[in-house]
Amino acid sequence: MANRSRRLLLCGIAFCLVAAGAVRAGDQPQWGQAYGRNMVSGETGLVDTFDPETGANIKWVAELGSETHATPIVAGGKVFIGTNNANPRDPKHKGDRGVLYCLDEKDGSLCWQLVVPKLRGESVDLYLDWPRSGICSPPTVEGDRVYAMTNRGEVVCLDINGLADGNDGPYKDEGRHMTPAKEDALEVGPLDADILWLFDVHAEVKTWPHDAAHSAILLDGDFLYLNTNNGVDNTHRANRAPDAPSLIVLDKKTGRLLAQDEEKMGRLVYHCTWSSPAMGEVNGRKLVFFGGGDGVVYAFQALKSAPAAGEVKTLKRVWKFDCDPDAPKVNIHDYKRNRKEGPTNIKSMIVFHDGRVYVTAGGDIWWGKEKAWLKCIDASQTGDITTTGQVWSYPVEKHCVSTPAVYQGLAFVADCGGFVHCVDAKTGKMYWKYDAGGDMWGSPLVADGKVYIGTRRRGFLVFAAGKEKKVISKIRLDSNMNATVTAANGTLYVTTMRKLYVVGL
Repeated sequence: MANRSRRLLLCGIAFCLVAAGAVRAGDQPQWGQAYGRNMVSGETGLVDTFDPETGANIKWVAELGSETHATPIVAGGKVFIGTNNANPRDPKHKGDRGVLYCLDEKDGSLCWQLVVPKLRGESVDLYLDWPRSGICSPPTVEGDRVYAMTNRGEVVCLDINGLADGNDGPYKDEGRHMTPAKEDALEVGPLDADILWLFDVHAEVKTWPHDAAHSAILLDGDFLYLNTNNGVDNTHRANRAPDAPSLIVLDKKTGRLLAQDEEKMGRLVYHCTWSSPAMGEVNGRKLVFFGGGDGVVYAFQALKSAPAAGEVKTLKRVWKFDCDPDAPKVNIHDYKRNRKEGPTNIKSMIVFHDGRVYVTAGGDIWWGKEKAWLKCIDASQTGDITTTGQVWSYPVEKHCVSTPAVYQGLAFVADCGGFVHCVDAKTGKMYWKYDAGGDMWGSPLVADGKVYIGTRRRGFLVFAAGKEKKVISKIRLDSNMNATVTAANGTLYVTTMRKLYVVGL
């Protein structure tokens, strides 16, 4: 009888928690859903409005730098967000730096920070590591390990507890790493990051960085998949590393290079390789999907085992799909500043959902044509599927760097023309579009039956996630928003250029 009473009590507590909206889906340890990268969250009980001026529905606010382009990640009681050093948390770090904050999830207090000097090279410094751009990549967290891409194009494995619990190895040179080469190394402290291993992508695989490093690392077992940020030089008319890999695989335990592609995408990269990989299972086979800087979607066979010591495998291509086969394939840089004709590239992540791949592709924002599309591809085919793989193509308003969200038969996407679109995920038929009043670099997040998106004109919008166009709320932010909203543990994380708003009841 006592056991029955206990079960009834527990059931009653669970019912009350559900009724109060307190049941939470959990952490968000990487950008997008695991593997498929779909911008859909299982969180419920989320608020649909907040007020930055009055503080209504805001739990806490963290001051960031002057430019923040990264999406926040929430895991293990911590919040991770990349920014710059315009608002130093530690006075010993002076000047323009890339910074990754690790904040306490409860109140936003600083647990530790990774501080990285700017990359310096020849006379093209600005284009190797753009001033004030900070750390733009969202990290990926697993247990007590944080995998991140720095502004210098380095992959680092970090201890989630920082240096407060000692300097674990094998990497021990954090003081030198956080200091510009011509200055004396700084003394490390408990608020500094603990680097466990480091892999310098550009030095190790001979790529050429451009503007800012961006890679949301994909974790699969012991393997880390990431794009290399290989791009053009300061003239925007030459690729100095045309044959370097665009997609590589590292061992998560050691940082050892395990595999890379041999597609020579760099020869047709119009700007840079900023798209991060996704993963999915098709016909019993695990595939890695990658949006090349050449405007082609690739599917590679996922690694099943690590190669022998000293060996680097070649990723086996299963299929490829050219998003714009009629675009120029030679002398591509002759189309610089041409807004009507030119190459197509891919900046967003690929989304894999129900056997299909969804991708946005089109002309480059800064230098290319305005045309762009949301495309749906059949992922079950093999070979060159450019003429056979397209399920449908939907033209967006103008340029697009937004990763789509596929939810209950609908696909939501935002573009640089300032429009949010809702289309049928099976047919590409438009249900509605909405003029948001500003261009959007971030991606729409669908959570709790709502669509959340911010603009680069300080606007924040919440829509009903349905076939009918319904604006739930419009909010004025303190500054532009380039990041994507994160939902975790019953809370929304909204990042502007200068502040992180943690929003919930």
